[in-house]
Amino acid sequence: MGEEPGADALEWPAGLDVDRLLELGWRPTALRQFIVKLHSRCNLACDYCYMYEMADQGWRRQPRRMSKMTVDRVAARVAEHALAHRLGDVEVILHGGEPLLAGVDHTRYAVRSLRSALAGVAGLTVRVQTNGVLLDEAFLEMFAELDVSVGVSLDGDADGHDRHRRRVSGRGSYDEVRAGLERLTSPAYRHLFGGLLCTVDLANDPLVTYKALLEFAPPMVDFLLPHGHWGAPPPGLPDPGAIYGEWLIPIFDHWYGAPRRETRIRLFGEIVRLVCGRPSRSESIGLSPAAMLVVETNGGMEQVDTLKSAYDGATGTPLNVYRDSFDTALLLPAIAARQIGARALSPTCLACDIAQVCGGGLYPHRYRPGSGFRNPSVYCADLYRLITHIRRVVAADVELLAKAAPA
Repeated sequence: MGEEPGADALEWPAGLDVDRLLELGWRPTALRQFIVKLHSRCNLACDYCYMYEMADQGWRRQPRRMSKMTVDRVAARVAEHALAHRLGDVEVILHGGEPLLAGVDHTRYAVRSLRSALAGVAGLTVRVQTNGVLLDEAFLEMFAELDVSVGVSLDGDADGHDRHRRRVSGRGSYDEVRAGLERLTSPAYRHLFGGLLCTVDLANDPLVTYKALLEFAPPMVDFLLPHGHWGAPPPGLPDPGAIYGEWLIPIFDHWYGAPRRETRIRLFGEIVRLVCGRPSRSESIGLSPAAMLVVETNGGMEQVDTLKSAYDGATGTPLNVYRDSFDTALLLPAIAARQIGARALSPTCLACDIAQVCGGGLYPHRYRPGSGFRNPSVYCADLYRLITHIRRVVAADVELLAKAAPA
């Protein structure tokens, strides 16, 4: 399922003709999510990190912290875009590196600048994604004051988490992350808890991992497949046995069959939506247009940062918030490619019976050196196994409901 015949001289989508797409009636989708890199360094050294451990080392050239001037310019550009497209609401995710390294006062400044710029223009949701190590009372008081949702990265129990998420010294970070989560989930701050991100590790037991996450009663869990592609596959791939799909299925079965909903699991929820004919709300699955953009600490506009796993410069654009509007980014071939749905899929994907659900998988996982991103995901077999399993389970329930309905 993974091979595509031949390789283009120009890696796709470099040759994508956006003018022709416009002539044919395609129109770009306005951006609604802005990932703002408040700090470009990290206090952990996770060995699977796409930013620091993979192909693109552009972080070395970035300012450590986004300046107040750049913060204000980003805020103005977000407001400009929201006004031009009459958006009812937008989302800003403060990211890194580790965004909390920016400090409490600078983070407060960034949030206030964004809220001031968007006041009277559009609703604004602000989230921060953190490794949790610096999540102390001062940050939590500020997040409560400014209504900032907090997502934390946690890879299961202590053994599973500390295998990869360590300090430079090699010391694990679980105890520090747990302490931060206990502060976040205390009664005063639990309303700020956005959820947990967990990177799948085949060495961990899936149900042990899931139950360790449930210990914190997260409102949402997002299981992330390790980043990689056809030229640099993730651990264990490519494998026709769908080892990652098989790892996820016991969690799905437990989650779906639980007598009460224990939490939301984004990947599973989006697949269920898609098999029921509804559009995806996630970039990792389905064919909905990607409506997010990254702004680096120097104000540079970049594509989704997980593309750093593909090759050096994969996220780059020539645009910067000091010179360019976000509308300009929408017409770049690399950005348009994420918004054209099935036209971005490979022939293999188009011929697949779950194409509308899978959508080719996460875009960075499709990369193959020499041909670019118009390939099936390196997780093709895993996605097929997981999606068809979920489809069968949901179809069986729909059939039972139909039989139970009054004539």
